[in-house]
Amino acid sequence: MFGTESSLSMFLNTLTPKFYVALTGTSSLISGLILIFEWWYFRKYGTSFIEQVSVSHLRPLLGGVDNSTPSNSNTSNGDADSSRQSVSECKVWRNPLNLFRGAEYNRYTWVTGREPLTYYDMNLSAQDHQTFFTCDTDHMRPADAIMQKAWRERNPQARISAAHEALELNECATAFILLAEEEATTIVEAEKLFKQALKAGEGCYRRSQQLQHHGAQYEAQHRRDTNVLVYIKRRLAMCARKLGRTREAVKMMRDLMKEFPLLSMFNIHENLLEALLELQAYADVQAVLAKYDDISLPKSATICYTAALLKARAVSDKFSPEAASRRGLSTAEMNAVEAIHRAVEFNPHVPKYLLEMKSLILPPEHILKRGDSEAIAYAFFHLQHWKRVEGALNLLHCTWEGSKYNCSFFKSYWPVIHSILFILQYRELYKILVLGFLFSFLKISWCAYLVSVICHQRIHFAAFLQLLFKSVANKG
Repeated sequence: MFGTESSLSMFLNTLTPKFYVALTGTSSLISGLILIFEWWYFRKYGTSFIEQVSVSHLRPLLGGVDNSTPSNSNTSNGDADSSRQSVSECKVWRNPLNLFRGAEYNRYTWVTGREPLTYYDMNLSAQDHQTFFTCDTDHMRPADAIMQKAWRERNPQARISAAHEALELNECATAFILLAEEEATTIVEAEKLFKQALKAGEGCYRRSQQLQHHGAQYEAQHRRDTNVLVYIKRRLAMCARKLGRTREAVKMMRDLMKEFPLLSMFNIHENLLEALLELQAYADVQAVLAKYDDISLPKSATICYTAALLKARAVSDKFSPEAASRRGLSTAEMNAVEAIHRAVEFNPHVPKYLLEMKSLILPPEHILKRGDSEAIAYAFFHLQHWKRVEGALNLLHCTWEGSKYNCSFFKSYWPVIHSILFILQYRELYKILVLGFLFSFLKISWCAYLVSVICHQRIHFAAFLQLLFKSVANKG
């Protein structure tokens, strides 16, 4: 044991500060090359190489949850817990308030001649359609077999032609859905097609409900018919909301959530929150938030910023920054400021759109949680609700201006700062200090974070690291 300690001491005494400089520089160079490769891979394929490898190869080996399973498995009671875990880990979500392609997105194309949606976004939608609207038994029904191919088509006109072909064979609910989404040029036309889809979808749902326990194929068909029915009813509610029949839309959404409480993947509660805000039914909004603003459920910008809006509504009409600086914040004002801070911490991109510092564009069909796309989708539909509450945007602006340079920097770089404070007592290592902080500030080195974790005594090598630093310092 003594021999091991003496060998370790001799080894540490042979190390010079140049070794640590070379180690930091080499690791930073490798990290920089990895960063460049990640950027190139994302630009070419639209996804992260490291994340893809982790999800595809490492997670199964570590026993993680496989998120590649179809989302329509959420309908069964036995899979409720696993589906919630799978949903909470998802990063890219389908926008619950996404527009209609034919009646809304295509208007942008008609005026500008440009496509409003990216290929990556439309590819994700195609995958969603195949997951929700197809099953393994579609080849047994000619109309469903045609629609199964139609959802895979990239050309919009080919999809529409296939939907008409399917309707010539049978009253196919998914064919009506495709025509309502992509061929209808107005919301009124889309609503008529969705009503026809509802009639056909309810018949398929009742038939498959009676046969769902007869085998795995019938159960899969019932899940598909359930997804189709929920999708149709939700889009009908959105049509009613867009046509000004807001109370009717709220009733339809509430009935849908009661009938299918486990289908949280559609995020119908976010549609309900927006409609209730339009009605200025703030008590009902608070009741919905109390149910879905839970730590075990996935957060969203809609939930966080709606909660902040309700808190701000109580004090925003009389709020004055000058008065607050003189007398201090009241309890209600403090609650409102804290709610805004929590919302900004969840998604810091939203205030710039709500305060109209950045121009709004059409929201995408899919959003990245806590990203700029989610901020666009939220502000596109909720900016009017913030403007309706007197002083709410002023309170948001004052709070956000004060939080732009808050402790978020220190929260992000506290491990690095802690390691700097730890190393600072050994002045001989000032070169390592400067280089380590520089590389860490550029976010291309993981070494400083690793060192800080060790210094923070989160693993058992803290004593070893302290011995290492002392040995180097004593040599100097």
